[in-house]
Amino acid sequence: MLTYYDMILRLFISTILGLILGIQREIRHKPAGLRTLALLCVGSTLFTLVSINMFSSDSAARIIAQIITGIGFLGAGTIFRHKDHIEGLTTAACAWAAAAMGIVIGMGDYFLGILGFLFIFVVLSLYPLEILIHKYNRKYK
Repeated sequence: MLTYYDMILRLFISTILGLILGIQREIRHKPAGLRTLALLCVGSTLFTLVSINMFSSDSAARIIAQIITGIGFLGAGTIFRHKDHIEGLTTAACAWAAAAMGIVIGMGDYFLGILGFLFIFVVLSLYPLEILIHKYNRKYK
């Protein structure tokens, strides 16, 4: 059984990291921003805390699997096809990654949660490089 201190710490870390990811997405004017990613991360942490505090390890694993499925369903709603391209894939992947981060933090692996956050943040920050690649591809087609 976790102490209240442990649960508060996990929720705090999850909230902060989710907010930082959300800020990064808000700066890019993406649909899943500050509140969305923070809520996804915190919600995943809450479900994980409930699952490990109140149920057997088998039940906890099933609850975590349902979190992943549910986030996949939410992410699918962010993907749209326009005439010649698809939008929202990164937003969907970011939601999925934020939920995974929340689960890991909820399980108490702060190191892996923060490491995952850093990798997610770096990948999301590669947007300027992606723009350069697209410009290069258009120039030499």
